Amino acid sequence: MALKGNLRDFSTTQLLNLINLARKTGTLQITTRGSAAQVCFKEGKLIYATLGQDGHLADMLQKVGKLTPDQARTIREHSANQSEKALGQMLINAGKISQNDVIQAARVHMLDVIYRLFAWVEGDFRFEPTLAPAQDHITVPIDLENVIMEGSRRLKEFERLQDELPNLDMALRFTDRPDTRLRNISLSVEEWRVVSFINPRNSIKQIAQFNNMSDFQIRKIVYGMLQAGLVELIQPEGFVPPSARPSAAPGAPSVKPTASAVKRSVVTRLIDRIRRL
Repeated sequence: MALKGNLRDFSTTQLLNLINLARKTGTLQITTRGSAAQVCFKEGKLIYATLGQDGHLADMLQKVGKLTPDQARTIREHSANQSEKALGQMLINAGKISQNDVIQAARVHMLDVIYRLFAWVEGDFRFEPTLAPAQDHITVPIDLENVIMEGSRRLKEFERLQDELPNLDMALRFTDRPDTRLRNISLSVEEWRVVSFINPRNSIKQIAQFNNMSDFQIRKIVYGMLQAGLVELIQPEGFVPPSARPSAAPGAPSVKPTASAVKRSVVTRLIDRIRRL
């Protein structure tokens, strides 16, 4: 029997802890606000994860620097009928990459997906103990203990960044003489990608979408640039002031779910159910 619930009552951290402690095998499916994630486990280890339409092997290899954007695009266009494993073997046989490159790319992708899920505070989940990833997917076993610890650390950092940079609808512009500052600062590939999209027409949220970045990733990069004095926040071009927008119901509070809001009775029932699966 499948385990079902909502992240309001049972967080991603709690789910992963239970799966780890009970050494469960199966697939966890989570959906929220139009996004859907699938995370697979074998005997308590993470073995596969995907979020939405993300997860093409060419994109994974590009992200870890094993393919250029042009190479990745060409491979995507010519591999529509290739499975992950078949495509990986083909690239290995062609001498483009090594088997270790494939494993590393899949591992980075899986961890990126799972760390995003820690920030989800609402969404329906379903754990199917009999559902396994398709055989043509590349699976890599990863211990959950370190994943849970790192995910919890990132969640705390995300909450701090959310306080420092709450509005992703703002745009960015460079401060005076950014070229001088940029010459004195070493930026990562992801930071340079963000820099390339900075102009008054692009909101921070749009820059994140252009670069396929999570809210955590874009907040971390933008906050660092703000602290370094490279950029400053501005209203994006075409901004509609709040007075011109439909107003919310007067007095409607904005409540942020917290761990203290979790219903103990619901959590206890879910723990009992997943242990019986």
